[in-house]
Amino acid sequence: MSSAQKFPGTDPNTHKRVSVQSKSGFLERLSETAGGTVVGVGLFFLSFYVLFTNEGRALQTASSLDEGLSQVVSLDSFSSLDLQNNNRLVHLSTKLHTSQPLHDPNYRVVVHAVKLQRKVEMYQWVEYSESKDYQEDGETKTETTYNYNTEWKSELINSRHFDKEIGHQNPSAMAVESVTVVAPEVRVGPLILSKGLVEQISNFQTLSLKDFPAFDLDHFLTINDDYFYHTQHPSRPEVGDVRVRFSFAGLSGETPQLGPAQTVSLVAMQRGEQLMPFKTKSGDALEILYQEELSAEEIFSKEHQTNSMKTWGLRVAGWALMFLSIQLTMRIIYTLVDWVPVLRELVSAGLKIFALCVSCSLSLLTIGAGWLFYRPLVAAALTALALLPVFLARSRLPAKKNE
Repeated sequence: MSSAQKFPGTDPNTHKRVSVQSKSGFLERLSETAGGTVVGVGLFFLSFYVLFTNEGRALQTASSLDEGLSQVVSLDSFSSLDLQNNNRLVHLSTKLHTSQPLHDPNYRVVVHAVKLQRKVEMYQWVEYSESKDYQEDGETKTETTYNYNTEWKSELINSRHFDKEIGHQNPSAMAVESVTVVAPEVRVGPLILSKGLVEQISNFQTLSLKDFPAFDLDHFLTINDDYFYHTQHPSRPEVGDVRVRFSFAGLSGETPQLGPAQTVSLVAMQRGEQLMPFKTKSGDALEILYQEELSAEEIFSKEHQTNSMKTWGLRVAGWALMFLSIQLTMRIIYTLVDWVPVLRELVSAGLKIFALCVSCSLSLLTIGAGWLFYRPLVAAALTALALLPVFLARSRLPAKKNE
């Protein structure tokens, strides 16, 4: 249970609210801890799933990349279509090409690129809050300070959720919507990129409006700092004003203001004039694109590095889930002794050490199990490392008995 008191202050865009939190009883705290235990058990099994499946995924991806590198054929000539490479994994580095430029008729923007993105921002109220707890008259109180600022935001902020909506209302919708337009057909030489390859072209660059000829603007539009402003006073915007910025990805034609077409390097399967995913015997589909000039060996080397980084990231995430789950599961022990200050701190530190040791050992065991069918020696080494704390603890027991 809690009660709240509001202090308006002098600044209309800042106010404080103080809430009094009544001290929860032992049974209430025990009930909350039991709920955390249920969540902890769920996270515990989730961590096993993440750690175990991650090892199999990493090995499958590595095997698929090695298989792809051993079969890939590099194409050197793009003047004509070579059907001898049908259903084979091919590599090529060349410039992107689209038949027609992309355009936005509302703002008269035209760019020869694979993607054209219109990002819309609206000037809105934004609520920020900061809380601090303190003791007063034997009670725990929470003082929350709310601040309201006006900022350009690409997402619509619902002011109905503000602590103080009066004087900080935002519009319920944007006058213009954000949108991304994609070229219907993208080619590299005589070959057409698949949808998956086109999706990998994502190096968006802001379209500099000063490099283009003067726009025929409507009376409510103003250009400033690469933005179209729906106001005559961009330096003094009001809540509800809108500004629009354009960006592009994958230049696909010679543009004097923007430069030459983008060079890409890709690996995929050729089928007729189409580039498609290549299904490996290991189980992965190879469909790779980099927005720079790379050899086939360099592409597969980069993919191996990406796979390694992803593998270690998921290992750390799985260990963190396990550490958190053990802490939540054992939290009930802390709740049973939290009324004794000294014992409470000792138990808290002991539970953290216990969670750290158990999560490290179980994580290594799970990772080792994932390697069991692929690298038995690696699995055995990880298992021995995981059981090392147990062996060390048992080796000290006889010494204590002799003493």
